[in-house]
Amino acid sequence: MAGAAERAPEWHTLVARLVDERGEALTRYAYFVSGDREGASDLVQDALVKTFGRLRNGFTITSAEAYVRRTILNSHLDAGRRSTRWRKIAHLEYRPEINEPKDAATETRLDLERQLMQLAPRERACIVLRYYDDLKVDDIAATLEISSGAVKRYLSDALAKLSISLREPDDDGAEPTTALIAGSRG
Repeated sequence: MAGAAERAPEWHTLVARLVDERGEALTRYAYFVSGDREGASDLVQDALVKTFGRLRNGFTITSAEAYVRRTILNSHLDAGRRSTRWRKIAHLEYRPEINEPKDAATETRLDLERQLMQLAPRERACIVLRYYDDLKVDDIAATLEISSGAVKRYLSDALAKLSISLREPDDDGAEPTTALIAGSRG
């Protein structure tokens, strides 16, 4: 009798391999794009459903991962457009204080995460594509389907915001943070 793996359609096997081999990297990517740790897994799941919701065959692991990454990015940007109203009133949301670790590297990473979450969705997308995916301006423009000039503007605005906010001294007089993008590529 044939095993279950032999009877599974080709795309089932591909999805299983993709999640096993690249699932963590896709979740990290979704987190960097969205800035939302809990939402990153949801973004990956939604991207997998959108990508493989219809029968899809002929993908390799590499092409499937690229397609899922693009779907993650598009889904996040679409959600950002829908939440324009929310961003206008988000400052009214209550956020409890969190006891943060005293490790300097952790502090730097947490400062950067907070600042990335303050960026507009397109600015964050451009920063992530530039420094996490290591894409050039023209490649980012092609990925986001916007002009190179717009990408340069988004990068410039985002880096200016990050530079200003990360250089401000802490309330306790500690040295300002000067690191830009920290983290490992997946």
